[in-house]
Amino acid sequence: MTKHVFVTGGVVSSLGKGLTTACIGMLLESRGLRVRIQKFDPYINVDAGTMNPFQHGEVYVTQDGGETDLDLGHYERFTNAPLSRQCNTTTGRIYHNVITKERRGAYLGGCVQVVPHITNEIKSHIRQFDGPDVDIVLSELGGTAGDIESASYLEAFRQFVYEHGRDNACFVHLTLIPYLRASGELKTKPTQQSVGILRQIGIQPDVLICRSEKSMTQEMRDKIALFCNVEKKYVFEELDVEHSIYELPLLLHQQGVDDALIERLGLPKKPAQLEEWQKLVHSVVNPKGSVDIAVVGKYIELKDAYKSVYESIAHGGIANNVEVNIHRIAAEEINDQNAGAKLRGVTGILVPGGFGERGIEGKISAVRFARENRVPYFGLCLGMQIAVIEFARNVAGLKGAHSSEFSKDTPHPVITLLKDQANVRDMGGTMRLGSQPCKLVEGTIARKAYGVELVQERHRHRYEFNNAYREQLSAKGLIVSGINPDLDLVEISEIKDHPFFVGVQFHPEFQSKPIKAHPLFRAFIEAAAKRKAAL
Repeated sequence: MTKHVFVTGGVVSSLGKGLTTACIGMLLESRGLRVRIQKFDPYINVDAGTMNPFQHGEVYVTQDGGETDLDLGHYERFTNAPLSRQCNTTTGRIYHNVITKERRGAYLGGCVQVVPHITNEIKSHIRQFDGPDVDIVLSELGGTAGDIESASYLEAFRQFVYEHGRDNACFVHLTLIPYLRASGELKTKPTQQSVGILRQIGIQPDVLICRSEKSMTQEMRDKIALFCNVEKKYVFEELDVEHSIYELPLLLHQQGVDDALIERLGLPKKPAQLEEWQKLVHSVVNPKGSVDIAVVGKYIELKDAYKSVYESIAHGGIANNVEVNIHRIAAEEINDQNAGAKLRGVTGILVPGGFGERGIEGKISAVRFARENRVPYFGLCLGMQIAVIEFARNVAGLKGAHSSEFSKDTPHPVITLLKDQANVRDMGGTMRLGSQPCKLVEGTIARKAYGVELVQERHRHRYEFNNAYREQLSAKGLIVSGINPDLDLVEISEIKDHPFFVGVQFHPEFQSKPIKAHPLFRAFIEAAAKRKAAL
């Protein structure tokens, strides 16, 4: 029978449940177990596609085009568990499914209620990956214990364990041990109260992972175990890591978190194979140089808005054994006059994806600075479109060139709406989404980086390079180095006589891993390192 682990959180949000869940999945995989991971989000949105990055962080895109919570990015970076849109379930989707069934008469005229209908629907999603090829399913619940939005999920989890038996499921609770600087003390009471909320619901956590700035004493561990009714050997701490989040799996392993889960669920006790991850961490802790990368974006204030981008830049650093110093620069603060001062000293410039007109001209100024000063440049999605606009204006001489997304009356719409998007009215799940092919041109930067002719990359956008300008821009030196062979759409653009100037219409950050950096991020950081060495 497939085993289940439910990961919940308490006291405050943003404790790192997603990262902890990913680390647990990675450790269990290192013990030879076949793992699947899913996230339950209590918000009523059907998916994350229409959510504001300032509130929710980035929208992570799966291979099959699912617009999901950013925690799925952690899952994919740390584990080999296959992910799809089914791995992120929201309250909106649960209620949509139940209401759809009710409209079709599936409940035979019965009164549809939270219990049993909503909880049964949640349980069906919990079980969706069960089978002979899956040893363990990790289910993370967003939010914190006590949230009114989480009540139906916690009740469904309780029922699930009751129905499947305590030997086949367990609860991991991530909670906070706050440090009061004024008194110099760690406090366990918030953890006790968080666990108390779960116990009132009928859930007894099996494993506690305590987030804290300072290490707990044995006396504190004993106190938490006693008051929370958890065995002492199942109380662990999760301290802030010194260098990188990629240290966390090893720290949890050293404490025996994976041993605890294997023991608790009666799983085979195979030794952990962590040599590759240990080499990775050694490389992170002992870099042989550094680069300075400017990320010029719209959502700089919130790190989670570009979470996968920042992690992929770090992966490029790991692949080149250099430390990456990221300079977050608000696009609105840059113009042609101050770009030199704002970007002085950086060895690479990246413009990520995004929507909306705010900061567009600043991004164009950053691209111009990179092109004219031969600073390695990498544009992602909107970042490619910005590079095309800048080239059209300042190299091809197309005055007023722009994207029709930002200027309906532009005389030169070098970026335009996809034909199949013209009549789209609903915002959620209607963009060009998911994995699509890209054929690379021989002799280009992109082809050299990938080392193959055909690749698959994930998309999330509505606007594209306008093919009506392809010949004109190419004649001025723009290189179309990647094309969708099925749709004849420009996927990658470069410019001549530049150490690294690449824009991609897709989102390569969704396929980068710490142990296997995405080829373009690896090549970008390599170019930045060469520039640093030449300065």
